[in-house]
Amino acid sequence: MIGGIIPAVKSLVRRLHPALFISFFCACLHAQEISIQALVTPSTLITKDGRPVNFALHGLIVFGSLSELFPYIDSQAHRWPGNPAFDDAKRQQLARELLRRGIESRIVSMIDERPFETLVTHTEGELRSALAQVTEPTPAGYADAFVAVQQKWKHAINCWSAAPSIPARVLSNWYPIAEGIPLYGATYDSTEHFWQAVKYHSDTTVSDLDALLTTFEHQSWTPWLARLDNNPSLYLPNAYAIEFLRSNLKRDRFRWFRDQLTTHNLQPTAHARAAQQRTTAPAHFTPFEEKVIWGDLADVFHLVYTFSLPEDPLRATLAHSHFDAIYLCNRKMPFISEDFRSLMLEIWQVKYLRMPRFREVISSIPIEIRLEHFLNDGDSPDIPIPIYVGYLNQIRDLARQH
Repeated sequence: MIGGIIPAVKSLVRRLHPALFISFFCACLHAQEISIQALVTPSTLITKDGRPVNFALHGLIVFGSLSELFPYIDSQAHRWPGNPAFDDAKRQQLARELLRRGIESRIVSMIDERPFETLVTHTEGELRSALAQVTEPTPAGYADAFVAVQQKWKHAINCWSAAPSIPARVLSNWYPIAEGIPLYGATYDSTEHFWQAVKYHSDTTVSDLDALLTTFEHQSWTPWLARLDNNPSLYLPNAYAIEFLRSNLKRDRFRWFRDQLTTHNLQPTAHARAAQQRTTAPAHFTPFEEKVIWGDLADVFHLVYTFSLPEDPLRATLAHSHFDAIYLCNRKMPFISEDFRSLMLEIWQVKYLRMPRFREVISSIPIEIRLEHFLNDGDSPDIPIPIYVGYLNQIRDLARQH
């Protein structure tokens, strides 16, 4: 087979216009321009098409270079001085964890594959040699964190909607399902559509959401967030959720959510869950819109209920619109709960065990390759990424046995 391909490629190259061939050659050189030494040098700023390739912690705290990351890590490690719940051992553990996750976010970029390509196409010895030549200040564990990230991703694929690997892309919840997927008495365009729609009670209307947004616009969120920030026992296990709330509990975000609902021409009496289900009409919302409009809005309401004090009037207001839990058939599941998280495994059993074309995709990926899901260090308040990834690998095992 290879013997037949090589002459054909040579023939094609001979027929190419010289200018086109030069452009193709330059593009190939451009794609490999990040050296391993540049990658491990903390001050390196990576650009693509003239724009910085940033990365983040918690998906929301953005950095341009690893050297910019270090002061943030130090500030977090010394965030709660004198607090007995955050001793020296926990400080060091947090610093190591943030460093590794920051390096991973730098490498596994959502907009530029070159950092990842550079890391996985070098040996561990070459990586360690480059790290040994770094002269800029680095925190303790810097080299080990780089090596750990390399070891992880040499044996894993990142399953997300824009993955270069088609199987990895298909394994994303955002992957549109042409025939639709039947779940709990309705049909959805993707598993993402179901996952976000179920966060709304079947009785909740667009008018209810508008009223809640108006209520939220008139709240003072600074002291509410400060209570979460000041408690390491509360903040640390829920860091992504709290940073997500900090980013979204703003008047411009409330107005943006309202504008999105208006833009999609939803009537005030329309039911939020039903609006996300498949009907005879073409898809109303893309998987991306499901996440950033419906999903983020529901997460804000559910998280505010979860983290508010029992006597906070907001809890009663949110409960009235059923954001006190997830309601599905006769089940009532707290938003942050094992019951709700395990629902992901239930819907994947439909996609990967009962739908042959998806079962074949997931079962064809060699068991030696771990299925991962990493998006700019963004976690998820409803199903943390480690649990999500555990379920994904578990469902592959089931599909291979099916």
